[in-house]
Amino acid sequence: MSKLETNIIAPSTGTTITLGESGDTVALGSGATQTGFGGVNTPAFLAYVSTSSSLSSGSYTKVQFNSELFDSDSCYDNATNYRFTPTSSGKYFLSTICRVDSIDSGAPIEISIYKNGNGQLNFRHTPYNTTSSPVSIGENLIVTANGTTDYFEVYIYQNSGTRNVIQGSTYSSWFGGYKIIE
Repeated sequence: MSKLETNIIAPSTGTTITLGESGDTVALGSGATQTGFGGVNTPAFLAYVSTSSSLSSGSYTKVQFNSELFDSDSCYDNATNYRFTPTSSGKYFLSTICRVDSIDSGAPIEISIYKNGNGQLNFRHTPYNTTSSPVSIGENLIVTANGTTDYFEVYIYQNSGTRNVIQGSTYSSWFGGYKIIE
């Protein structure tokens, strides 16, 4: 085996450098790092409802995820608008789950991730039996963001005829997402 020691490798013609051939494995030495390959899954965030809050009946209610576990690029507003506004264009994986107190039989509950004020995908659950146990409803979505003006929020609709409650705690009701490496 030969050892090549140099600081810069540049193509003698064109713009392509080939390392190895089909079927070869190119490995970094122990402790070596690589740069310029792949990407990072940021911005990324995970916000949650810290204390239980009311949920109106018969209308969509914006969920106020008012605490953060992390927010890599400060793109989630957990104090005013309760929305994610990514500062890097690309595709994003977004996910949300809300845990809601008891639901009456036949009373639908729906969760939706909104982009720029419009619902992107709604998930609806209509229980067949009245349940006194909390119900969790969630949604996952891959969306494209322009990196400047696009923003994402979560809304819940329930129609039980009475106010209901979104349960608050770190892992009861949350909204998170991250940039997908393309």
